[in-house]
Amino acid sequence: MAHITLDLAHSYKPRPQQDSDYALLPLAMEFQDGGAYALLGPSGCGKTTMLNIMSGLLVPSHGKVLFDGRDVTRASPQDRNIAQVFQFPVIYDTMTVAENLAFPLKNRKLPEARIRERVGRIAEMLEMSGQLDQRAAGLAADAKQKISLGRGLVREDVAAVLFDEPLTVIDPHLKWQLRRKLKQIHHELKLTLIYVTHDQVEALTFADQVVVMSRGKVVQLGTPDALFERPQHQFVGHFIGSPGMNFLPAQLEGGRLQVAGHALELPAGRSLPAGALQVGVRPEYLALAQPGQAGALPCAVQRVQDIGTYQMLTAQVGAHLLRARFSPEQRLPAPGETAWLQVLGAHTCFYQNEELLA
Repeated sequence: MAHITLDLAHSYKPRPQQDSDYALLPLAMEFQDGGAYALLGPSGCGKTTMLNIMSGLLVPSHGKVLFDGRDVTRASPQDRNIAQVFQFPVIYDTMTVAENLAFPLKNRKLPEARIRERVGRIAEMLEMSGQLDQRAAGLAADAKQKISLGRGLVREDVAAVLFDEPLTVIDPHLKWQLRRKLKQIHHELKLTLIYVTHDQVEALTFADQVVVMSRGKVVQLGTPDALFERPQHQFVGHFIGSPGMNFLPAQLEGGRLQVAGHALELPAGRSLPAGALQVGVRPEYLALAQPGQAGALPCAVQRVQDIGTYQMLTAQVGAHLLRARFSPEQRLPAPGETAWLQVLGAHTCFYQNEELLA
């Protein structure tokens, strides 16, 4: 396994002049030996570019890549000793499952007994022990992708295993099982795993640390809990969560927060810079309040949706919508009625220029 250090930027243009010319804006970050990471963000944010730079498929236009302090910026994937699993299965259809899993080990001329032991262990982890003698050509797409995953995981000496949206071809009901299995394998094998995805559920359930990216920039690196509770950037608050964080523009004047024509007292002990702010609060942390209660706003209820495991209330305050999640049992105001929602509280975040205020 390897400790990976990045200090680089990348542009596909020969002479980049502005931020929009970069696929990856200048960044400096580290991936710890044995860690499980996810690169999360929308299409085009730079996550696959970063992964391909780490793997050696792409040389950064600026800066360098270090593996355990060794400069590997121009080293090939073979020289870096990495394994990469792609969106679609990369296997040999004419080989059996066992032969596919053994192939990376035979290339390194490991003893036959060691190869059998390692193939058996990985097959057991992937629940493919009963399919070892089957030819890959006759298997379903999800089983083929499990073989690809196994080929990436089978080498014990690998520096890192890089996954580029590996569950794209997997049926939705099997994705959860495979994510859980990858998490289990990581804990057992202690490999350095880096997983690219645009799916927040995949990222938050797989990784110990999530790298959230937007427009070629890393906007936050943190645990799933930190991303949810304290988004460092408004993009993270919007992107993480279902639905994402509510934002209300506000103005701090004379120690009072002006929100949608209403004056709110700041929570005790909280100080903020004067001027324009954004108040952020998760739908899970909006609660019904009594009329006139401190930190609450009157909102016009637009609709109430029964999602099954929770109710979603959508209400309007001024020109802005708020979405709040409640338990299925809670009695909620009907559309057209006024609901007082507690906006300020322990979980409320405040932003200026899209960045979280300490």
